[in-house]
Amino acid sequence: MARVYNFSAGPATMPLPVLEEIQAELLDYKGSGMSVMEMSHRSKVYQQIIDEAEADIRELMNIPDNYKVLFVQGGATLEFAMIPMNLKKNGVFDYIVTGAWSKKAANEAKKYGKVNIIATSEDKNYSYIPDCSDLPVDDDADYVYICENETIHGTTYQQLPNTKGKILVSDQSSMFLSKPCNVSDYGIIYGGVQKNIGPAGLAIVIIREDLIREDVDPKIPTYCRFDTYSKNGSMYNTPNCWAIYVCGKVFKYLKSIGGLSAMAKINEEKAKIIYDFLDQSKMFNGTVEKQCRSLMNVPFVTESAEKDAEVVAATKAAGFDNLKGHKSVGGLRASIYNAMPKEGVQALVDFLKDYEAKNS
Repeated sequence: MARVYNFSAGPATMPLPVLEEIQAELLDYKGSGMSVMEMSHRSKVYQQIIDEAEADIRELMNIPDNYKVLFVQGGATLEFAMIPMNLKKNGVFDYIVTGAWSKKAANEAKKYGKVNIIATSEDKNYSYIPDCSDLPVDDDADYVYICENETIHGTTYQQLPNTKGKILVSDQSSMFLSKPCNVSDYGIIYGGVQKNIGPAGLAIVIIREDLIREDVDPKIPTYCRFDTYSKNGSMYNTPNCWAIYVCGKVFKYLKSIGGLSAMAKINEEKAKIIYDFLDQSKMFNGTVEKQCRSLMNVPFVTESAEKDAEVVAATKAAGFDNLKGHKSVGGLRASIYNAMPKEGVQALVDFLKDYEAKNS
């Protein structure tokens, strides 16, 4: 079986042991005589799948009892609207804009209230995280919003912002389960699962119970209310059964390798391989300030867009896939999520070193 090293930003590579386990169960899940794809979400066997998935992510992240875990269809982008709709009290929302995804979220929130951009790194093309120790947080702000790891621009927070007592909402899509997380620092953590956990079409929302309100605007669609998910165990209607099943497999896999502390160590080692190379290379340059670099998404460039395209073509021919940078920023980007093996990162760096030696 020839598998490429897939550096896609999402849908992304998945752990091979998980894929093999899914393959073995594809036609007959644990003697049920059917695939999970064919199974009623109201069956006892599926209820066990979703219950175990929730229990395992709670254990992995040490989620406190006063937080709910919701499995929401629509991916992370739907949360751009669900959050302001459900958290709106004063109708004032404070956003820190550090890249494409936090900017999109802020623009979506403008439909539901007043958005304040209380910090941004747009002045340097989102190549850093601004100082968030003393922000002009609005007294009426319903929450403060961040995208904690910007997938496109490759930045991440080393320290959470001082929200001055306001609720912190974090989009963790491209760093979900990549390292330990103190859940009680947040009001809401959410992420699309197609980067670090499972297949596309699902977001996981971890939300403090007091933020799940019934006194929201009655015009909010039933399916966009957090209380709809909470009251119905994420099964108000048929959920994304397959994605939840796969995520559950990944949770068990992460537990088997030692949990999030072990995963963080592996991710740090992988990122060091590629950043050490970029720091000494004369052909390839990282685009993010060192102290703000993501462990998950590594953007870099050559001297020109033409050379970038040549390198992308060469990497693809050599068995490395999806290294083209996002269309909005160009260059190259290696997404090295949990499931990317260290050998894949080392192989890419070896290839880039050789390419530079032959073409410099």
